[in-house]
Amino acid sequence: MALLPFGATAGALLDEWHVEGRTPEATPLHSPALERIRNGRSTPPRHGAQDRAGRARQRAFLIAALPEGDDLSELRELLRTAGVAPVGELVQHRPRPHPNTYLGPGKVSELKALLEAADANVVACDDELAPRQERNLETALGIPVIDRTAIILDIFAGHAHTAEGKLQVELAQLDYNLARMRGLWTHLERLGAGRMDGGIGTRGPGETQIETDRRLARDRIAALRGKLVEVGRHRDTMRAERERAHLPRVALAGYTNAGKSTLLNALTGSEVGVRDSLFHTLDPTTRTMRRDGRAYLVTDTVGFIRKLPHQLVDAFSATLEETRLAELVLHVVDASAEEGERTEMIRAVEDVLEEIGAGATPRLLVLNKADLLDSECRREIGFRHPHAALVSAASGEGLEALGDRVGGTFERMLLPVELLVPYAEGGRLAELHEVAGDLERTETADGVRVSARLPAAIAERYERFAVDGRSS
Repeated sequence: MALLPFGATAGALLDEWHVEGRTPEATPLHSPALERIRNGRSTPPRHGAQDRAGRARQRAFLIAALPEGDDLSELRELLRTAGVAPVGELVQHRPRPHPNTYLGPGKVSELKALLEAADANVVACDDELAPRQERNLETALGIPVIDRTAIILDIFAGHAHTAEGKLQVELAQLDYNLARMRGLWTHLERLGAGRMDGGIGTRGPGETQIETDRRLARDRIAALRGKLVEVGRHRDTMRAERERAHLPRVALAGYTNAGKSTLLNALTGSEVGVRDSLFHTLDPTTRTMRRDGRAYLVTDTVGFIRKLPHQLVDAFSATLEETRLAELVLHVVDASAEEGERTEMIRAVEDVLEEIGAGATPRLLVLNKADLLDSECRREIGFRHPHAALVSAASGEGLEALGDRVGGTFERMLLPVELLVPYAEGGRLAELHEVAGDLERTETADGVRVSARLPAAIAERYERFAVDGRSS
């Protein structure tokens, strides 16, 4: 087998499907991150591309090891977004997953029989599997096993459109696959299995090939990090340009598919692409909202999810920084979700906000999709979240009140100032009208006397014009 270049396609570490007579069409889940080649596996997939009429080609059996509960709805939604049909599920209640096979040995045997009955051709796990767990499960079951992280990475790969987004996804995939590289080269490891016995034909390049590809992967990761640093500098320049305008910054954060992009369009009058799927928005999108003569910068960011892979948090740190630097976070929640599910969503987002350093940023809970609630649900959700804003980005309900609350929040952050701006500083006067919205001005012999309320950071820049040398 020839040495293959790394990073040509995000997540696709190898391209020689012919080692065991496989083709991309004959292997389920062949999109970028899920197309992890099993060249060293001795057992080919049970089901080829010619599936029975009316039967989905990619059929996943869902598994989970949970202390309690059996809700796999989020995993089913992830698979749906990835284009995979769930055909069954198995949950084992145990304090922690089995260290070698994730499920216990008895459940693994039970699972194998269920796979045959369900005609599944891939197993999807609701947790991130250790490489050892993944290999052992595939060996025991005879079909590919994918974990939650691989599915999410695959969705991200399909939704990344900008250069930065593609770099971030590739970096996350390479980081994820680096620890799993041994499984990709088990057919070469077998060549060296008899070295100690000195058998003829047993000496091979297995370990050398693994180490070579690990080095190539690390080199590619280093190169990607360097490119992302350059992209980050460009983003910093754009951010600095926005900051010169002294506009208040609002970030939309929330669980994926909570309707953040629809809300961005409704608040700003923009036409950002919207789709009913998880992680449709990866790259931050900033638009201007105008309210009572004042302009606000509103940024839509990548959606969060339970058990968000740490590779994505690391790779998308620059993107998530838009949330960290905002002066107000609108935490958007799907109000139509069941109470237990909604609570889990809120907790997951709060955890990620803490992780990225935005835990102390002022937040306003926005319950979206109010148009899907009946009167009883409205009363209940109002009782449970009395300080939240109930809105519908689709119908426009509650948006005026939300705009008032956003304006009121920033109003409370403003400092009153009394300034005397010389007539020669006409540009400064124009800036004040832009950033202060409403202000009072009086023409005097020495200049324009201005009474206004400004954000603290902006007030400092006008301190030299303060009456008696200070703000009041």
